[in-house]
Amino acid sequence: MSSLQTFLAPPLSISFSSSNSKPRYSPLESLETCSSMAQLKQNHAHLTKLGLSSDNDAMGRLIKFCALSNDGDLDYALHLFDTLPHPDAFIYNTLIRGYLLRKQAADCIVLYLRMLQDSVLPNKFTFPCLIRACSVDVAVEEGAQIHAHVFKFGFANDGFCLNNLIHMYVNFKSLENARKVFDKMPRRDVVSWTTLISGYAQLGLVDAAFEVFEWMPERNSVSWNAMIAAYVQSNRFHEAFALFNRMRAENLALDKFVAASMLSACTGLGALEQGEWIHIYIRNKGIELDPKLATTIIDMYCKCGCLEKAYETFKGLTYKSISSWNCMIGGFAMHGKGEAAISIFKDMEKQGIVPDNITFINILSACSHSGLVEEGRYYFQYMTRVHGIEPMMEHYGCMVDLLGRAGLLDEAKKLIDQMPMTPDVGVLGALFGACRIHGNIELGEQVGKRVIELEPNNSGRYVLLANLYVKAGRYEDMANVRRMMNVRGVKKVPGFSVIELEGEVNEFIAGGRDHPESKEIYAKLDEMLDRIRAIGYVPCGAEGVVEELDEEEEKENPLNYHSEKLAIAFGLLKTKAGDTFRIAKNLRVCRDCHHASKLISKVFDREIVVRDRNRFHHFKDGECSCKDYW
Repeated sequence: MSSLQTFLAPPLSISFSSSNSKPRYSPLESLETCSSMAQLKQNHAHLTKLGLSSDNDAMGRLIKFCALSNDGDLDYALHLFDTLPHPDAFIYNTLIRGYLLRKQAADCIVLYLRMLQDSVLPNKFTFPCLIRACSVDVAVEEGAQIHAHVFKFGFANDGFCLNNLIHMYVNFKSLENARKVFDKMPRRDVVSWTTLISGYAQLGLVDAAFEVFEWMPERNSVSWNAMIAAYVQSNRFHEAFALFNRMRAENLALDKFVAASMLSACTGLGALEQGEWIHIYIRNKGIELDPKLATTIIDMYCKCGCLEKAYETFKGLTYKSISSWNCMIGGFAMHGKGEAAISIFKDMEKQGIVPDNITFINILSACSHSGLVEEGRYYFQYMTRVHGIEPMMEHYGCMVDLLGRAGLLDEAKKLIDQMPMTPDVGVLGALFGACRIHGNIELGEQVGKRVIELEPNNSGRYVLLANLYVKAGRYEDMANVRRMMNVRGVKKVPGFSVIELEGEVNEFIAGGRDHPESKEIYAKLDEMLDRIRAIGYVPCGAEGVVEELDEEEEKENPLNYHSEKLAIAFGLLKTKAGDTFRIAKNLRVCRDCHHASKLISKVFDREIVVRDRNRFHHFKDGECSCKDYW
């Protein structure tokens, strides 16, 4: 019997020196409970004394701990490897996994080449790690060669290898090759189908993803979530809801991943009631509220216009991650509550949470939406002085927006000129918008032309420049901008508004009459306009019409039929005095609708919460939470 066999002879190598002594386990057995490199090195020394320093089984266990454990040391594993005269496939595979865990993908391939040079045959555990290494490193050529080796060494029917190949080609954005692997698989499991669905979705081919989803012989929550997430990421929220309802009809349980995707869909549509239902389900079913899901819930409440419930959820978290703090600060920011955002930030620092660059983007945004110029200047300096965070493009954009909205255009332009990087369209767009607000035609024209060249397909940029020319009476220049749009084939994005009532989401476009209650809605709209005219409402004049175009509503529809006015009329039909209803709009609210909404809230005794492209407006008792600072 060899020394190793003797060492491991049954029943166990445990001896007792007395009835009270503790058992002494063999070094190989103690490796199973090894928790530190110091302990491992003691075992290594013992194995060496036993003459096992060249034994693959013994050394393989040491290498496994060093390479794969969080408390291991890959360099020490490589040292052990170099002492072995004939390392086997298990040892090579372990080291390849170790490299992969440390994202040293290229070293995985180098080690594999050495494995082949040493005439060690790879096995089915070798290739999945190699394939993932190629995927991580986007090593297209090496990936194709590894694919060939999978077949060469007889693993063409191994589902684990083939699933990893599909994932690799998806990561390479080579769906043709991914589909070839998929189509030739002798047996496809849920992972095969779901990986292909996700691949199509990542490239925006959502309809193709849905075709694959429909062909699936069986589905689990992962495949359902992959398809729902595909719709959500493509802003096809209605289809996400339809699929979710189908999933529920098939009595499939809602897990935290599907919950997160559907909460994002609720956020996209402003569907508060359905978002609340999912939140209650999560709580009642005891679904783990990890930091990502908690933040998604807070974000849903913030963006569906229910800041109180967002804050209530935030306060109830036993553990608040940095993302939760950032989300809550951002929520107060978009609702125009700058002081509250700063207060939350101070609480965050008191609790020892170190802010990151996103924290300061949200703080500066809060200052911008609330007109807190001095506070914005302070925190712009504070993030570098105290936390060592150098301003990024987004921070400069917030500061330019803050200064520009406050009418400090020269200071805003000076800040742009001093930026260490070339300003992007977001930064210049903030200054351009400020020029529109304050009527600075000269600077606006200069910046507007730069913005259009940077973003030639954004119709809003052209129309904003045209509006500036109209304000200056330069109608020929305005006509030239419109002609430029036509020549370049730039189309306006149609405006739409959605309102959720009684768990159903209703969508309106400007002048649209497709809603089943269209007749009643337009009758209510006429009543609504008559009643606010009685207390002094006068639609915006010619400038208002131009601003309507700035917001990209359809040109042929008059101001009275903007999408948010139709949504408000529907809301009035379905609610009573004292109620609150919420509307989400894909574009910025125009001045006329903003003015009308204030009056409607007073005359009809409703609180109307409107989320537009930039922020929230809470209309109540004839006032808006933005204090007309928007």
